[in-house]
Amino acid sequence: MSECGRYGLSLIAFVGSVFSPYYARAIRRGLLPNPENHCAINVALYTPLGKYWSMTERPQSSVTRDASSFVIGPSCVHWDGQALHVDIDEWSVPIPRRLKGRVSVYPDQLFDFSTPLDHDKRHHWGPIAPFARVRVELSNPEQSWSGHAYVDSNEGVEPIANAFTQWDWSRAHMPDGTSTVLYDCQFHQGPDHLLALQFTSNGQVKSFDAPKREGMPKTGWGLERRLRSERPLGKIQSLEDTPFYQRAIVQNHLLGESVSSFHETLNANRFASPWVQALLPWRMPRLAARPRQT
Repeated sequence: MSECGRYGLSLIAFVGSVFSPYYARAIRRGLLPNPENHCAINVALYTPLGKYWSMTERPQSSVTRDASSFVIGPSCVHWDGQALHVDIDEWSVPIPRRLKGRVSVYPDQLFDFSTPLDHDKRHHWGPIAPFARVRVELSNPEQSWSGHAYVDSNEGVEPIANAFTQWDWSRAHMPDGTSTVLYDCQFHQGPDHLLALQFTSNGQVKSFDAPKREGMPKTGWGLERRLRSERPLGKIQSLEDTPFYQRAIVQNHLLGESVSSFHETLNANRFASPWVQALLPWRMPRLAARPRQT
């Protein structure tokens, strides 16, 4: 989010895109698809003049990666030892508009932390930089801003719909400089699992007692969503409203403080439904290999 609060950006780099309808189709056919044949960079840009969305999937022949870089078609993620640079060269959908420029993330503290999300330990999550600074320099659409950022990682060895029915995730930057994360997971089998963690500027990871769930209004697509808070929820600013996923900024209370939480809900049952799978290619097109630009 920008310092002024008027701009926001979400970037996700996928190896084996967990939301890919093409990857899911191959798995349903009993194949063992190569994750590197289903890679994408998702760009969701929020501006006062509207939203830009891009998530174009590319095959293995358009992908290269090593310890410090991940190239996906004309876009690239690169770590230079001090900052994570994302060079974006994509087209938005469904309205074709150019998304081009550089996003640089400067971590305040790097973490080497990962924890299972499910009972069988087949899905893991962990923050890489719970608090960071971001610099956004785009030529299309033209804009330049800086603000606060957060970087994490999810890994899994099976489709998310195999284990989960839903999760609600949120993170908040606390007044004392720490970062809190709530991961509230429900499954097809077994009890719910809740992570309530606080990440400090000196590299510590602390658990805390999470408050009770507070209900939120259903989304336009009828998704139920919840967020834990010590008091009733305040203002809800919707960023994404899709058939299986929502993203919003929510005013809630944690650890005695009023905070602005970045909140996401994913309904895995809805995601796996045939009608949602049929809609996904409209938001997630797949391109064949093309010559690299130098």
